[in-house]
Amino acid sequence: MIKLSKLLLFTLIGASLVLASPVQAMALARPEEIKEHPAFSRDVIIIDAGHGGVDGGTSFQNILEKDITLAIAQKVFLLLRSKGYHAVLNRTGDYALSDENQWLNSRSRHLRDLAQRKELSKQIPTLIVVSLHVNWGHTAQRGGVVLFQNEGHSVMLASAIQEQLDQLYGSKGFIKHGRPFYLLNHVADPAVIVETGFLSNAKDRVMLTDRKGQLKIAKAIVDGIHYYLTVI
Repeated sequence: MIKLSKLLLFTLIGASLVLASPVQAMALARPEEIKEHPAFSRDVIIIDAGHGGVDGGTSFQNILEKDITLAIAQKVFLLLRSKGYHAVLNRTGDYALSDENQWLNSRSRHLRDLAQRKELSKQIPTLIVVSLHVNWGHTAQRGGVVLFQNEGHSVMLASAIQEQLDQLYGSKGFIKHGRPFYLLNHVADPAVIVETGFLSNAKDRVMLTDRKGQLKIAKAIVDGIHYYLTVI
């Protein structure tokens, strides 16, 4: 029996990609068959929900980064759909992408996880990749921080999202070159890592864990994406 990857539980409805049931979804036996899936006939925005499963990311008491990134990613996905963009989520629940890995045969869970996040953009026509994370720092640090590739379009995308997050948080952040980050170094398409706020800051923590706050963060990210895509 072919294992149905959670990553591929998408179907095309109208002009939008939405999560489908396993019965509706297409079971793809080999990674190269992804290219033949009719849902990927147009460029898509890949939303990378950071961490998942055994990898909880940063934490504060019982609050885990993986839960926040998934909640915000789902809202970003829906908002992008409402604007008519094609978008996919690479994680739709609390599981490790290393378990879904189809491209790298390695004993390292971390490397399998990174390979799964990176290779999707090679297999489907990709417009941009937006990876969502949560920051940690001194208690006084707050607001969003966007990391970019050493590439002009990535810088433009990062700047557009950063401006929206600054307006939301009422702070002045600065985009940063994500030099050491695997995803930014290995994805060929314009990509950014969005640190959606500081879990170490009490005010940010309220925003990050509240549904309405998560929606505001998602809207800021989508507004930044929309602005970038209208000016490039």
